Amino acid sequence: MVKSRPETATWWLPRGVVALRVRIFEKVNGDRAVTLPSAEHGPEVFERVYAHPAANGRSEGAGLSDLFWYWLAPGPEVHQEHLEPGERYEDVAAATRRIVAGSSAGLTAAAVRAVAGVLDTLPDSRISLVRLRDLVMPAWAAFAYELVFREPCPPHARDLITAHADDVITALKCTGLRHPRRRARLTAYLHERVAAGDVPHRLPESLSLPEQVHYLQGTFFNTAVVQLSEATAHVLLALARHPEVQHRLASAPEDDRYLNRVLDETMRLYPLFGIAHRITTGAIPLGDGGSDGEGDATVLPAGSVVCFSYPGYHATGYERPEVFDPDRWAAPAAKDAHHIPYGVAANRPCPAWRLSPIALRAAVREVLGRFRLDSTASHTRSSPHRAPCLLIPRGLPPAPRRLRALRRFVRLRDGVEDVTRGVRQLVLGTVMVLHARRLRPAARHFEDQRAGRCPVPHPERGNG
Repeated sequence: MVKSRPETATWWLPRGVVALRVRIFEKVNGDRAVTLPSAEHGPEVFERVYAHPAANGRSEGAGLSDLFWYWLAPGPEVHQEHLEPGERYEDVAAATRRIVAGSSAGLTAAAVRAVAGVLDTLPDSRISLVRLRDLVMPAWAAFAYELVFREPCPPHARDLITAHADDVITALKCTGLRHPRRRARLTAYLHERVAAGDVPHRLPESLSLPEQVHYLQGTFFNTAVVQLSEATAHVLLALARHPEVQHRLASAPEDDRYLNRVLDETMRLYPLFGIAHRITTGAIPLGDGGSDGEGDATVLPAGSVVCFSYPGYHATGYERPEVFDPDRWAAPAAKDAHHIPYGVAANRPCPAWRLSPIALRAAVREVLGRFRLDSTASHTRSSPHRAPCLLIPRGLPPAPRRLRALRRFVRLRDGVEDVTRGVRQLVLGTVMVLHARRLRPAARHFEDQRAGRCPVPHPERGNG
C-alpha cells in the first residue's frame, strides 16, 4: 500500500500538466487555426490540404512563429524550414541537397565512424545506464560536421555543436530555458570557418555571410543533429522495450527488409514532428464542394493557420495503431499507408528523406553489434526523459539480480521524473511563451521587411 500510494495520488498530474500546456499553445495559435485530421475532417482531407499549393506559407502570420523563432534562434529567418516560399527558399533548399548528397556506402561509413566513436567510450565489462539521446548526440554532431566540412570533426567543434543542439531541443521540450550565449559560441566558430572559405560547398548565394553562418547552424547543427538524435533514441528505446524485435534484428543484422520495417513502425508510432503548421496564402476547400450541393463546401480562408498532426494522421488506417508492430509493414508498402515520416513531396519535404534511413540503419547495427538493450522507462513521442536505457555488453556474463535492480531503478526514477518534469515544463513553457510574445521576433522581422527596413539581429529580439 505504501509503495503504490505515490502512483495513485499523482497519476493525474502529468496528464493535467500536458493538457494545460496544450491549452496555452492553442491560445498562442489564435482563433484562425485548424488542426488536421480531426473528428470532422479525416486523413483524406489531411492529405489533400497538405499537398495544396496554397498551404505554402511558413512563418508570416502565425502566432506560433514567434515562439518557434524564439526557440530556434539565432537565425530562424534563414532556417530552411522557416523560410517563406520563393527564390530564397529554393536557393537554400538546393544548397542543402548538395551538402547531404553522397553515396550510400560513404554515408554509411561516416555514420558508423561517428556512432562507434561514442560507443568506444562505454565500458565493455559492466552494464551502462545512459540517456540514449545524450549518448548519440555527439555522434550526430560529428556526422553533421563531416557532411558540411568534408573532414573529421575535432573534439572542440563537436562539443560546441552538441551544446548548441542540446540547448535548442531542451528549450523546445520546455525542460530548460534557452541560453543564447551558449549558442553564440557556435555562431562565432562557424563565422570564422565560413569567412576563411573552409566550407567546400557552394553556399546559398542569396544569403549574406552572416546569413550563411546561421543557415548552416540552423539546418545542419541544429535540426539535423537534433532529429537524428531523437530518431535514434526512439528506435533504440523501442528495441529495448520489445526484446523479441531486438533479438530478431540482432540475429540477422544484414536483413535490410526487417530493419526497414522497424524504422517505418518507429517513425509511424513516434513521429519526429508532432505538428507541422502552415499558413494558407489562398482559399483551400476542406471538402470537394459537392457539385450537387451535398458535399462539404467548408473553405479555409487565406491567412488560416493549418496544424498538420503527424501522430493523428499516423494513427488512422491501422488495426491497433497504438501497438508497436513492425510486421504490419510486411504487406503494405509505406507509400500506400498513412505514413509521412519525412513530410509530403508537394510541401517542403524533409531534405534528409534519403540520408536519415541510411544513417539510422548504420547506427542500429553498430549498437546492436556491441550491446543488448533493456529499458523499463516509458516511451512517448515527445520523449522528454531523453530515453533512459541499459546497455548490456554482449559477452558479459549474466547477472540477473543486478539487472533486476537496475530495471527497478529505471522504472522508479522515470515515474518520479515524470511528475517533477511535467510541472517544470508547464512553468518554463509559460515563461518562454510570454517572453517570445514580448520579443515578437517573427512578427517584427516581417514588419521590418514590409517597411523596407533591414532587420538587424539582436539578442533581445530573439535572433541571437
